Amino acid sequence: MRILAINPGSTSTKIAVFEDEQPILRTTIRHSATELARFNTVAEQYDFRKQLILEELDKENIPLNFNVIMGRGGLLKPMSGGVFEVNELMREEIVHARRQHACNLGGLIASELASGIEGCRAYIADAGVTDELDEVARVTGCPLVPKITIFHALNQKAVARKYAASIGRHYEDLNLVIAHLGGGISVGAHRKGRVVDVNNALDGSGPFSPERSGTMQAGELVSLCFSGKYTQKEITSMIFGKGGLMAHFGTNDAKTLSDEAKAGNEQVKLVLDAMLYNVGKEIAAMSAALYGKVDAILLTGGMAYDKEWMEAIEEQVAFLAPVHVYPGEDELEALAMSGLRVLRGEEVVQEYC
Repeated sequence: MRILAINPGSTSTKIAVFEDEQPILRTTIRHSATELARFNTVAEQYDFRKQLILEELDKENIPLNFNVIMGRGGLLKPMSGGVFEVNELMREEIVHARRQHACNLGGLIASELASGIEGCRAYIADAGVTDELDEVARVTGCPLVPKITIFHALNQKAVARKYAASIGRHYEDLNLVIAHLGGGISVGAHRKGRVVDVNNALDGSGPFSPERSGTMQAGELVSLCFSGKYTQKEITSMIFGKGGLMAHFGTNDAKTLSDEAKAGNEQVKLVLDAMLYNVGKEIAAMSAALYGKVDAILLTGGMAYDKEWMEAIEEQVAFLAPVHVYPGEDELEALAMSGLRVLRGEEVVQEYC
């Protein structure tokens, strides 16, 4: 079975080709700020990115002959986890999506490329808007602002399956708390294959991160909004993009800041310790969402490469359950394996409606 996986990001487009479980191509196509500046919206980048993918496949002498093409799921309306075929409704809603992000292009490009290949289908899997919340987790103290989930569903579920396989179990048999630690941080409570509670890693809840402010005191935020000093766009950027470590130090480079802290910068060390402390608190909260019945705590994402940070989190939460670390993220492999499960009849394709 041959699978093409497409993962568009803010400044790059990552693609991979798999034959069954084996990758035969992995590459990252970088996009400079100058290249992207000529596009007013993410949607306008569609043809540009699609053509670069075609050129990369041609350069590697890989023919357009795939059983499945998997695209990164876009910021659509809430949906359950799993694999969805890219249908007309999904394409229409991606084009007019309220939230603009390059990931929206994954399903669109996958659909067009698949349409020219006999027998090939286009899917997305475990989109960032995956919503499997228990109803009690959805209710807030303000009916006008119900809880919305946007998190690293693709990587969290991929790591969950990887851990389950390593102990000879199925993801659907386990209770797990999984923390994805990257530019944004999401911590999910996975009960028997469903993410029954999770913070919104985009719009301002949970731990602060290299780029996001996380949970803030609502009253103070309201005061900022009506102070007359900031526009809506500026406030939004404080929450997402210029929050967290960016707000404190003007950089989202966690590795460099970690080196500064180790070299004796006490202010940097304090803020980094606070970020990790908040991750530990969120893990404990999600353990409570599972009523303490936690088989394992899994730490993943780019920051999981920092051994000392992972040890600090483990020291705080190890009393809850065993802690296992899966550094980095491989969303291309996660997409490809989702497609392979469909081809092998191990997963049912859902309809977007």
